[in-house]
Amino acid sequence: MLVARRTVFRCRRPVRTVFVTVIALAVAAAPAALPAGTPEEASRTGHQIFLQTCVACHGADGKGQSRSRVGFEDPLPDFTDPDFSSREPHADWVGIALNGGPSKGFSENMPSFRGALTMEELDLVVGYIKSLGHDPAWPPGEFNLPRPLVTSKAYLEDEIVFSATVNEAAYGLSSFGGKIVYEQRFGTRNMWEVVLPFGWSERYTGFEPGPTEWGANLGDAAVAVKRAFYHNLKKGSILSGAAELILPTGDRASGLGKGTFIFEPFLAYGQLLPADFFLQAQAGMEIPFQTSKASNEAFLRLVLGRSINFKPWGRTWSPMVELLAAKELVSGEKVLFDVVPQIQVTVNKRQHIRFNIGVRMPVNETSGRNFAVIAYLLWDWFDGAFFDGW
Repeated sequence: MLVARRTVFRCRRPVRTVFVTVIALAVAAAPAALPAGTPEEASRTGHQIFLQTCVACHGADGKGQSRSRVGFEDPLPDFTDPDFSSREPHADWVGIALNGGPSKGFSENMPSFRGALTMEELDLVVGYIKSLGHDPAWPPGEFNLPRPLVTSKAYLEDEIVFSATVNEAAYGLSSFGGKIVYEQRFGTRNMWEVVLPFGWSERYTGFEPGPTEWGANLGDAAVAVKRAFYHNLKKGSILSGAAELILPTGDRASGLGKGTFIFEPFLAYGQLLPADFFLQAQAGMEIPFQTSKASNEAFLRLVLGRSINFKPWGRTWSPMVELLAAKELVSGEKVLFDVVPQIQVTVNKRQHIRFNIGVRMPVNETSGRNFAVIAYLLWDWFDGAFFDGW
């Protein structure tokens, strides 16, 4: 019996709609499930189930029948395309087939398969369908772990993230920061990213202490490229590397910029653990072009979390704790530790909109390092428009 690890189902918008519609039509022509335990049922393979229930629309090769033959205009998905088949975990395909389209914000043309196929049969046929497009170069969707507030993931994304940070007043002054992150995959195991930060900060209009005013400024923008070097689903491990260039676009006087180009290489690691626990890690350096304006810095970030579903394939809650360590590579500087408890939750039925909120708390050297509330709203645009799937 299949045990679901995660409950996100994401594909290209038109392809996902087609996937729902097509399987609905295919199942309508499927023969009734045999009584459990009969010899014929026990002997059926995933390939046999596919040939008996799916070929009318998907074709024997899984590439899809012509529109004239199936009688509808929506293009059929190509199950042999690894970009389609690798995106989602095996369990998510089973979940949408079992519970029907409306359970995930899809078309009502996708009925529930309960009573038509057993869980074992769904597991077998989904395994066969995904094997049609299997390419070991593509990291599988099981590695798409929840996104932490600070630590970068090893998995490659197609996302837009809106994040905000509210800092507790330091030395009588408060600040609010935010950033927009755009990520897009390319090739089998690559991704590029653009980060656009901004913020508002309170500053003294004259001598300290005295009257203050708020000002808005851009932060240091960044561009990055990430590549998945290694992944092994049996071991539950994925390792990626990235190179980021931080641009001096921010206002250094307001604390929103460092005034120099910074090169930031890092490694990111993800590990699947038993009982839906997971571990993520990131290690890297910040190497400024001008050390007179910023110091070389090394950092290490660790995340431990768990994805929880209070009902199978329902809303996903992911509590996490991040431990952050950073040290300027200057004599006498100490390692600064922060802890960030947080919780991510899927917002809509399709689960391509997610919200995360947490608190960054300094553990040591707390003078001038206050609490900060951090939150983000994540849109996995590969799964469809923002208002789809609610």
